[in-house]
Amino acid sequence: MNKLKFILLIAFMSWAGFSFSQQLQMPQASPSAKISQKIGLTDVTVDYSRPSTRGRKIFGELVPYGQVWRTGANAATTLEFSTEVMLEGNKVPAGKYALYSIPGKTTWTIVLSKNTQLWGSIGYSADDDLLRFQVEPKKLSRKYETFEISFNNMTDNGADLSLKWENTRVDVRISTEVDPVVMSQIKEMVIDTNTKDPSLLYAAANYYFTSQKDLNQAYEWIKTSTDSDPKYWTMHLRAKIEAALGKNAEAIESAQQSMKMAEEAKNPDYVGLNERLIKSLK
Repeated sequence: MNKLKFILLIAFMSWAGFSFSQQLQMPQASPSAKISQKIGLTDVTVDYSRPSTRGRKIFGELVPYGQVWRTGANAATTLEFSTEVMLEGNKVPAGKYALYSIPGKTTWTIVLSKNTQLWGSIGYSADDDLLRFQVEPKKLSRKYETFEISFNNMTDNGADLSLKWENTRVDVRISTEVDPVVMSQIKEMVIDTNTKDPSLLYAAANYYFTSQKDLNQAYEWIKTSTDSDPKYWTMHLRAKIEAALGKNAEAIESAQQSMKMAEEAKNPDYVGLNERLIKSLK
């Protein structure tokens, strides 16, 4: 009998241990999200959780006006920058920060905190603030059931970080240094070395063209690049620069060469680009 009891006890303990080790897999009330965006030369990453309205009134009730909000749900939302950036004109060193906000009817205060380890705003202290600044919220005709953070209004050196929930939207402008960095590279790798590398010359010419810098210098670089190693995309850039310099005959000839190479490479996009460029010059 004692032996039987012992066996039953071991079986029960094994079953109990197995039962307690199991966990139900259920949907999160506020699922986590992580988004990354290259802005200029900077990698920006946002890690946050996304609560939903679920029939509740959000700003002014669930999220009170005038109080520090975690800008999401669960753990505090974090922002990470691979290089120094500007937020609404305020300098922010490269690094990871907690994003807090203080919603108001007509003005929001955005807070960047150096303490990224808190659960929401529990234990938040203004002593950990890196900076604070104010932005104006916008009322939306469309309702956002679930809180959303996204990047909008992208340019070569900036973007808006947009917070949207219920009928409210708040935009924070992120600006990055691009031109000084690129120009420094061009000076070091192209100008100072007097390089003949076709790919470097193409890149430098393309930057000068798109940034509306010295077109004559851009033309000199793209001619050297295409004379030594013509590609349909480099010839197309040459055609665009020639057109911008008023060299229409040369531009048409370069575009025709680019179109022929694009046809051989079975690239209809560049075929169309060259057709439209030629048409505009005739």
